[in-house]
Amino acid sequence: MWSYFLKRLGIAVLVIIAVSIISFVLLRLSGDLARDLAGEDATPAQVEQIEKLYGLDKPLYVQYFDWAFKALKGDLGRSLYSNEPVFNLILSRLGVTALLAVLGLGVAVVVAVPLGVFAAVYRNSWIDRCSLGLAVFGSAIPNFWFALILIYFFSVKLRWLPITGSESWAHFVLPTITLSTMVMPQIMRLTRGGMIEALDSEYVKMAWAKGLGPGVVFFKHALRNAVLPVVALAAVSLGFLLGGSVIVEAVFSLNGIGSLAYESIRRADFPIVQSILFMLSFSYVLLTLLADLINARLDPRIRLH
Repeated sequence: MWSYFLKRLGIAVLVIIAVSIISFVLLRLSGDLARDLAGEDATPAQVEQIEKLYGLDKPLYVQYFDWAFKALKGDLGRSLYSNEPVFNLILSRLGVTALLAVLGLGVAVVVAVPLGVFAAVYRNSWIDRCSLGLAVFGSAIPNFWFALILIYFFSVKLRWLPITGSESWAHFVLPTITLSTMVMPQIMRLTRGGMIEALDSEYVKMAWAKGLGPGVVFFKHALRNAVLPVVALAAVSLGFLLGGSVIVEAVFSLNGIGSLAYESIRRADFPIVQSILFMLSFSYVLLTLLADLINARLDPRIRLH
């Protein structure tokens, strides 16, 4: 187990380094940052002064190493717009985004896994067709449009739930439902496929031959093996939801990481954008590593690869 862990950890570290380099370079090449900061009417002398002030006149690799060494010490720089520490700005918004992502993933799993199980058990029936139809609908519908539909019915017409804000649990109901549709179809389809494969396996047929009840066969034998890829997908989905909540936060006016990233991009506040990209990439890789370790724990055969 330790050798498998060290191997996966080494790969994760390399991926994080590669992603940080690529995101840093792409951000610097996205435009003339010094010109954007100085303004359209700035003189060449003022642009040059901005470059020296923020170290933009240094070679790109020097800029990267300066940023990386400071980031390892917890110094993510200061906002070019408010001059506040970037770390504090991200930390103040992280709770809303993390809570929204966890709730969205929880709703997706609670709904999608049972649907996938029933669709597999009653394959080619109306239950299976309805489940697949819901999966296609969830994949095809734009999130912002679905959010507006929810707002129209549950907030404007019925007046059951608030539209904006994050003061109480009620403010997170509609954003959570909207965000969960981003990953619910994938989880449902993967559960269904895993259950169908498990139900057709020899060990499940042996369980039926022993006279075991449907509950034991479906949940103890079939679902335990079918859920292995779902664990990995759930972890990856959590990282995806952390970075994919920009539209949802914008529609429901939630002050999370997504809205902070959108504001920073508009203001060309690249220290915040760079830090958010790194944080989301780090979270994504870390969650993927965690999923690999959980799968290896549940299925020892994975450690052999």
